[in-house]
Amino acid sequence: MAHHFARSLLVLTAFGLTAVSLAGCMAFSPDGGMTTVSDLTRETIKKDVAFVRSAEGAEAVNATVSRLLAHTLTTESAVQVALLNNKGLQAAYNELALAETELVEQNLPPNPVFSISRISGNGASEIERQVVGDILALATLPFRSDIARERFRQAQLRAALATLRLAADARRAYVGAVAGNEMVVLLTDAKATAESTAQLAVKLGETGSINKLDQAREQVFYAETTADLATARQTATSARERLARLMGLWDGGLDFRLPSQMPPLPRRPLALPSIEADAVAHRIDLQIARLELTALAKSLNLTEATRFVTLLDLAGISRRTRDPEGAPFRERGFDVQFQIPIFDGGEVRVRQAAETYNQAFNRLTERAVNVRSEARDAYRVYRSSYDIASHYQREILPLRKIITEEMQLRFTSMQVDIFALLTEARQRLASLRSATDARQRFFLAQSDLQTAVNGGGAPAGNSDNSTDIAAAAPADGGH
Repeated sequence: MAHHFARSLLVLTAFGLTAVSLAGCMAFSPDGGMTTVSDLTRETIKKDVAFVRSAEGAEAVNATVSRLLAHTLTTESAVQVALLNNKGLQAAYNELALAETELVEQNLPPNPVFSISRISGNGASEIERQVVGDILALATLPFRSDIARERFRQAQLRAALATLRLAADARRAYVGAVAGNEMVVLLTDAKATAESTAQLAVKLGETGSINKLDQAREQVFYAETTADLATARQTATSARERLARLMGLWDGGLDFRLPSQMPPLPRRPLALPSIEADAVAHRIDLQIARLELTALAKSLNLTEATRFVTLLDLAGISRRTRDPEGAPFRERGFDVQFQIPIFDGGEVRVRQAAETYNQAFNRLTERAVNVRSEARDAYRVYRSSYDIASHYQREILPLRKIITEEMQLRFTSMQVDIFALLTEARQRLASLRSATDARQRFFLAQSDLQTAVNGGGAPAGNSDNSTDIAAAAPADGGH
């Protein structure tokens, strides 16, 4: 009995080892699958990422962040700090590590089940031992392992997508914060000018040189400029806080330095004649959708292959019976359990798998069409934003400067009065504010263009520092 029972156990073990060899040996990777994420991030935005899993890794990241924060932040250094220090992104990498555990689990054969029972009464006793193995799960292990690899590859791309999304958010937040600083500086100067003119208007009013209407006009300009400055400071503070959140800074790290104005426009805009093809080739969300389609195709094949049999268990049985009136005797044998497809022949599961595949195919096609449109639109906005900002830079602001200088000369020679000079000051301030807004829109459009090509746009409804990986696809390869 023991020999036969051990032989049954060896048969199940040998079958399991064969299935494992067919599926391939699988163990946890030392980096939790981060190599793909690092490579994609370095290729697309030329930045480093780190999955902090030890005290030594945390110290290295903190040292790099401290070194970057010791200098006035640029766009690139702010993005790098966010990628290294944002805890939401670290949680996304934890999600990738969890996906790897699912991959390893799907590559392991099911454990055999051992049971022992003893029944006695009236001097008789019976002892039965069984070892049960799921033969169907062992047979389909290579297919399920292949599907699990596709799922893990998707998880890696989703982690990379979360990385690009955080980089895009940090880039936009940096532009907003620096533009806010520039607007504060502009309105601070304007307030000083408006205050001087308002005080002059008060003195002229006391001498009777101007009437109350003109005096009120100068005072309201000062009051409106003061209110605009307060609003600009509030906007700049909120933009700085948003950047701080994305960079994961708090307490002592909040004293980071930002420049007082945005960088100058590039000499010429980018020429991207093949932007649609670039977007279709590089967009990570499209790569994820393609892998999903591949995994579903393999899952459909597995469902069709197992449509008639969904349960197949083999049990080795050893039984020892003791009779009070006779010598004990032994029995051995096996037990096979399988479903009989009388009512359900697997047609429902096959139809579900087929429709799920078709649904994913249609969504992939729709996404590809949308990606092309998004890339075209992003490039058009980028070019038009550049043209508008450069028009202010080359045409409007130089002309405003000439007008201001000429008005001051005429005021000095008493050819124009103070009111004409102040009217020109208001108009020049409006042009400067519009030029600042135009440059901010250009740099935001530049960031959006990069996002349209590589991916990483924030989904609707996400929070400022959302770095959540998209909901994982079902880990079970079958249906």
